[in-house]
Amino acid sequence: MSTLASTVPGTFCWPELTTTDQKAAVAFYRGIFGWDVSESPMGPGEVYSMFTLRGQEVGAACTLRPEQRQQGVPPHWGSYISVTNADESVARAKSLGATVLAPAFDVMDAGRMAVLQDPAGAIFMVWQGKKHPGAKILNEPGALGWTELMTRDPKKAGAFYTALFGWTAKPNKSMPSYTEFSVQGVAQGGMMEIDAAMGDVPPNWLPYFRVADADKTAARAKELGAAIMMGPRDIEHVGRFAVIRDPQGAVFAIIFLQR
Repeated sequence: MSTLASTVPGTFCWPELTTTDQKAAVAFYRGIFGWDVSESPMGPGEVYSMFTLRGQEVGAACTLRPEQRQQGVPPHWGSYISVTNADESVARAKSLGATVLAPAFDVMDAGRMAVLQDPAGAIFMVWQGKKHPGAKILNEPGALGWTELMTRDPKKAGAFYTALFGWTAKPNKSMPSYTEFSVQGVAQGGMMEIDAAMGDVPPNWLPYFRVADADKTAARAKELGAAIMMGPRDIEHVGRFAVIRDPQGAVFAIIFLQR
């Protein structure tokens, strides 16, 4: 168990929940992951709820802004990817076909970020950490352990992300239709195609939080009002996972890893 002082550029470094009922959502996630929480003012009547594990930040929650609700944005988990320079990453992403939803801007002295949409439609954020490099704990039970892209155009999306972040992409040995992304030799994300059976699921990045027992965590989530969308089920030679929709509607996954 180690605490991170920084993250390698190209790493998923911060999961952030944006929801309709922040207080209820915070209570739900504390109930399934055992997180503590600290809150910081964001503005009049607004707070940023920082989730902590062993006193170290692992993610956060905030409330959907009025304009987001008007646009029909649902509760969701957002994925931040660490970069060396947010402005340069935005320019590079734009040249590769991304849509810039929010140009690079400072988040006080914590860091600098931007919101982007890849050429196939999935939204993500880039994060240039300053005082706040991102999650202090990754790849442990109770922390982010994997992030997965669901897309309708794997070829276009794969070319975009490997060019933007320098990721290495390779087919999964047990699931050739699944692509794994790694940075500096460390696998940290994946990609799968949205098929007809999934209906009108929009392109998205899905965070997986590691747990010690997928079945117990899924059962606890259900007790607290969540819907189990898939699983728990085994992934051969990997572990056991479930996909869950929280009581407000945000979707996330949990995974127990054998290794």
